[in-house]
Amino acid sequence: MTPITIQKDSIEFLKDLSKNNDRDWFAANKDRYVEAQRNIIAFADALIVEMNRHDKIETTSGKKSLFRIYKDVRFSKDKTPYNKHWSGSLKRATKQLRGGYYFRVESRNSFIACGFFGPVPADMKRIREDIDANYEDWRNLLADAALATTFGEMQGERVKSAPYGYKKDHPAIDLLRHKQFLFKLEFIDEEVLSPDFLFRVNNAFKKMRPFLDYMSEVLTTDANGISMTSLDN
Repeated sequence: MTPITIQKDSIEFLKDLSKNNDRDWFAANKDRYVEAQRNIIAFADALIVEMNRHDKIETTSGKKSLFRIYKDVRFSKDKTPYNKHWSGSLKRATKQLRGGYYFRVESRNSFIACGFFGPVPADMKRIREDIDANYEDWRNLLADAALATTFGEMQGERVKSAPYGYKKDHPAIDLLRHKQFLFKLEFIDEEVLSPDFLFRVNNAFKKMRPFLDYMSEVLTTDANGISMTSLDN
């Protein structure tokens, strides 16, 4: 079966939009927008199919995965009405499977990302407690050859100093300072347009599984190894 590919005009439309980011131009080019959006939805649909071969994805369709191209400018200094990229996210299914996947298609700024963008306070507390108790396991996990070769080092915002309750000289202070736990892989336009882009994205996401599975265990069991999700039932 021929793989779904990102079409060249799906990126060319974004290039033109970035130069003409106003409602009149968008209205005049609505047909191009609709066609490009269909292409990105088809790509996301195909990605969901591939992802469900090795994970359980709650997001039911490519259309539901996509973020709107229309910007919310109420609290932004940039009042241009449209985003100059396509983007979407895939959520893992059930309370036991934590973490998520994100993709962005934009000329000269395409990338995928996965991990934990904004853990709620309770989750953040449990993650730091696990780092504190098991930081050698964390270092081994992050040094996994498949993960490190594909994504490099873990990224994300950090607190400026030690988080509350931890000393600055803690042997894992570099990990404890994290507020986000993210991995990012960038692509040039030629890679995005290539026939194997779908499979490259899927394979990269697949290499995140050891990290996501470990984090799922941390966030769904208590210190005694009891499943927290079972307590909800």
